[in-house]
Amino acid sequence: MTAMPETEIAAPPRRFRQQAIAPWLFLLPGLLFFSVYVIVPIFQSFQISFYDWNGLDRPDGTSTAVYVGLENYRDLWDDPDFWTSLRNNAIWLVLYLLAIPGGLFIALFLNQTVTGIRLYKSLFFFPFVISQVVVGLVFTWFYDPTFGMINELLGLVGLGPVNILGDTRYATYGIIAAGLWPQTAYCMILYLTGLNAVDPEQIEAARLDGAKGPKMLWYVVLPQLRPATFIAFVVTVIGALRSFDLISIMTDGGPGFYSTSVLAFYMWDVALSEFGFRMGYGSAIAVILFLIMLIYIAGFLWKMYRDEKGV
Repeated sequence: MTAMPETEIAAPPRRFRQQAIAPWLFLLPGLLFFSVYVIVPIFQSFQISFYDWNGLDRPDGTSTAVYVGLENYRDLWDDPDFWTSLRNNAIWLVLYLLAIPGGLFIALFLNQTVTGIRLYKSLFFFPFVISQVVVGLVFTWFYDPTFGMINELLGLVGLGPVNILGDTRYATYGIIAAGLWPQTAYCMILYLTGLNAVDPEQIEAARLDGAKGPKMLWYVVLPQLRPATFIAFVVTVIGALRSFDLISIMTDGGPGFYSTSVLAFYMWDVALSEFGFRMGYGSAIAVILFLIMLIYIAGFLWKMYRDEKGV
C-alpha cells in the first residue's frame, strides 16, 4: 500500500506579511519622535531633579552639575511660591472642567437642523483656530479698566471700573475665563464628531418608549459619547495643568510675586528666566507636575474601566 505524501504547509502569502508590517512602518516615525522628544526627556527630568545645575558646562566639556539628592524637593516643600502655583493649578483644574459640559451643550445645539447652522458652527469653531497669544491679547483689552468692554458694561449699570488683571482676587479667574473660550470650542468639536456616531435606531427606540429631554440625553446619548468624553477630559486636564501662555501674556505671573503663577509658569521662571537657571529645581517642579497629571488621568481611566465592567 502506497503511503500518502505529507501535505506541505503553505507559507503565508507575501501580501499578508506586507499588510502586517505596513502599519508598523507608518507608525515608526511617530514612535521614534515620541520616544526622542517625550519619553527620553521625562526620564531626563527625573535625573536632573536630583542635581544642582545651571544648565551650562565648563569650557573643557565637564559638567557643572552637583548631585544633591532630594534637596530640590525639600526646598519645594518650604517654597511659598510653589504652593501658590500649586493652588492656582488646582483652581485651573476644577474650573477648566466646565469646558466639557459647555462644549457638550453647544454641540447638541449645533447638531440641530436649523436655518444658518453653518454660520453658527463657524462662529463657535473660531476660538479654536486662533492662537492662545491672540486670545490673551483680546481678553487683556477686554478687561482693561480704562477702555475695556467689560468695564463699559459695568458702567451702564452704575458700577465702577474693576481692574481684573491688576487685582490678586480676580486675576486668576480672569485668565481662566480667557482659557475656557477656546477650550470649550475644542470640546464642542469632539462632541460634534461623537454625535455623528450616535446610533439613530437607539434614539428612535427610546422615543417610542417615551424617553425625551434629559432622560434621552442621560440614558441614550451620553453612554454613546463616552469615547468623546474621555478624550475631552484628558485634553482638558492636560490643558489646565500645562497652562502657561495665557499667564505669560496677560499677567506674567503677577500682580505681585507669582499671584497668578501655575506650576508650568513657575517651572519656566526658575529654570529659564534671567533670574533663574536652576535646572534641577525646575526639573523637580516638572516631575511634580507630571505625577499630578499621571495620577489624575490614571484615576479617570480606572473609573471608566470599572464603569465598563459594571464593577
